[in-house]
Amino acid sequence: MKTISDIINSKKMSRDYRCSHEFQAYGNKLAEELGDKKHRALYIKLAKTEDRNLLEEARESVLSSKKATTKGKLFMWKIGQLKKEREERKKTQKSDQGTRINLQKKPKG
Repeated sequence: MKTISDIINSKKMSRDYRCSHEFQAYGNKLAEELGDKKHRALYIKLAKTEDRNLLEEARESVLSSKKATTKGKLFMWKIGQLKKEREERKKTQKSDQGTRINLQKKPKG
């Protein structure tokens, strides 16, 4: 019976030395799925700094698009759109909270 190390050595399975952290693996996966290996570093940086839910939502949108010729460009555009939507939601929530607080205060007199 062979040991596990013998099996691994026989299969020539090796570790990907580009990935020492999870976000690097995710960035590489994004680059491969979008067909944009040239900008791999960009996707790794996005995976490190941006919200993962935002990236997943943009990725799903791009991969479901049938007409996309340059998926990398579409992905970056979609991230911008999603960020704008989130900022607008935050602004409306803050303004709604401000009006609620003002309505709760009793007028002096």
